[in-house]
Amino acid sequence: MDRWSDKRQLVRIAKLYYFEGLTQSEIANKVGISRPIISKMLQRARECGIVEIVIKDDTLRTVELEQALESAFPLKEAVVVPVDGGDGEINKRDVGKAAGQFVVRHLKTVKRLGISWGTTLNHMVREIPFVNHEKLKILPLVGGIGRSHIEIHSNQLAYELSKKLNCDCEFLYAPAVAESVRLKQELMSSAEIRHLLEEAKRVDLAVVGIGNPLRSTMVKMGYLNSEDLDDLRRHGAAGDINSRFIDAEGKELSIPLTQKTIGIELPPLRRIPVVVGVASGVDKARAILAALRGQYINVLVTDEAAAKHILNLHRNHSTTG
Repeated sequence: MDRWSDKRQLVRIAKLYYFEGLTQSEIANKVGISRPIISKMLQRARECGIVEIVIKDDTLRTVELEQALESAFPLKEAVVVPVDGGDGEINKRDVGKAAGQFVVRHLKTVKRLGISWGTTLNHMVREIPFVNHEKLKILPLVGGIGRSHIEIHSNQLAYELSKKLNCDCEFLYAPAVAESVRLKQELMSSAEIRHLLEEAKRVDLAVVGIGNPLRSTMVKMGYLNSEDLDDLRRHGAAGDINSRFIDAEGKELSIPLTQKTIGIELPPLRRIPVVVGVASGVDKARAILAALRGQYINVLVTDEAAAKHILNLHRNHSTTG
């Protein structure tokens, strides 16, 4: 077969497959060539530029970001939500909704679900539909009592989520950060609190927020004061996860504040099979990157702008490191 005839045959087969929708077997019967050869010819048509496959959809850019994150970090899955000019709360709602969809899809094999706290997780719980998972148990991963911002505390989120999923939940009757080390020790002397924290370490799936420690909701809730913030700056705090603070490389900070935190520690968090980190906004990018480097999460749900910033920070670090 000469070059022109060869190219003509490739074009003909490509047209039958891509434009007329025939299967490879149908094309083989039509032109009298075996199906494996048809497959090779379609591959050749792509390689020599006769066929170019272009995906025309806005979600392509987020899928590419997801794949880039999954290549750069040890993630089971990345979910990147498009940003279309919405404000911060709209983005949080959309990220929370995407996190809820991920959680609901993976509940079939989950017996115990752990939840942390935060504004984006509040959006997640609100966006989750009512589904029946009566054999499921929900546990808070960190203390969750206080007088302000009750709707984002772990106990409240666990309770609201249990209503959505028609299942049981337990409560951790302690604040995320005690007023003093002595008070934490007194609270931890409770067998009920110790038992719940041990059970929380054995959940099958955990959902955690990731915070920027210097712009944290913990300040608004009264957990952090100006001295705490100064201490976090001195120690290079980059993020907080489950009310525990980490540096840019993901190492937990050894600071007095840690001695007052009531919740599961970071090493047990790593041993939970699926840990979904949920955060949105460019101001959270450094915190998310720190959580990824520390390998505290293996699923990330974030927005497009944050994902781009995370990857840029990671590339710059790799180049200069």
